[in-house]
Amino acid sequence: MLIKVRKPSDVLSSEITPRSVYLDRRRFLQTAAVAGAGAAVGSLPLAGLAATPGAGAKLEGVVKSPYSTGEEATSRESVTSYNNFYEFGTGKDDPAANAGQMKTRPWTVVVDGHVAKPGSYDIDDIFKAHRLEERIYRLRCVEAWSMVVPWVGIPMADFLKRVEPTGSARFVAFQTLLDPEQMPGQRRAVLDWPYVEGLRLDEAMNPLTLLGVGLYGEVMPNQNGAPIRLVTPWKYGFKSIKSIVRMTLTEEMPPTSWNKSQPREYGFYANVNPEVDHPRWSQKRERRIGEFLKRDTLKYNGYGEEVASLYADMNLAKWF
Repeated sequence: MLIKVRKPSDVLSSEITPRSVYLDRRRFLQTAAVAGAGAAVGSLPLAGLAATPGAGAKLEGVVKSPYSTGEEATSRESVTSYNNFYEFGTGKDDPAANAGQMKTRPWTVVVDGHVAKPGSYDIDDIFKAHRLEERIYRLRCVEAWSMVVPWVGIPMADFLKRVEPTGSARFVAFQTLLDPEQMPGQRRAVLDWPYVEGLRLDEAMNPLTLLGVGLYGEVMPNQNGAPIRLVTPWKYGFKSIKSIVRMTLTEEMPPTSWNKSQPREYGFYANVNPEVDHPRWSQKRERRIGEFLKRDTLKYNGYGEEVASLYADMNLAKWF
């Protein structure tokens, strides 16, 4: 059972949820493995795979996190079948239908830019070197639907501390795999591929920020961003880059895919804010997957206590 730590953000709380989803049928180093860097890492608690690395394999050594909300998680079927992952298609059911054959081994994540320990990190070494935490977080999509998801992940601050950002680093830029053979959605110019995203360094180091590697205590399904993705629960879902292959520490604010595509609609920060409407719909209300009635949208998705200080004195209508 989860250890539930209630805080002001732990509130029990537009696109209409499809009937099929509503009915629902109630149904990660030993960071060292740095190529060419020869960096040594001390002994760490092992975590990772109990069996094969495929989706559904149980993850060992997962600890419950006090950052979890006390809310009931959305059903596994909804979380794994109702997704935004344009690399596999623009329909909500396209990722589950098209992502199954993507190969997630071998997989490396290149870390470069303003870091003391750049290199190519193997995903399985990442699993072995870091404690995995289960955190039940709210997920709020810009289209006004939401879920509660039991993520398993590595606190991103832990990973970044091991690659040692230099004093010049102010942002973290992320890049998704580019492989149209495996990702059929990349054969269409829906976005400027590969998908890219970014965070300010202090956002990336916030305790809530995860490198997600699993769901429900098991290895991440392909359609949800295997083998490693970003989880930032106070931001809209498009700020959740999946299938990461590169992280670059930069001095300048990096480009992001949706901001490049529609800058009027999608800002760099993407903080959940009911006071700032999307140009084509209101953000004041949301519908939780599996529920019929809408609920009020919470500023920062209910995580204001943990993150509001990051944006003190900022004009949140300008920096949306």
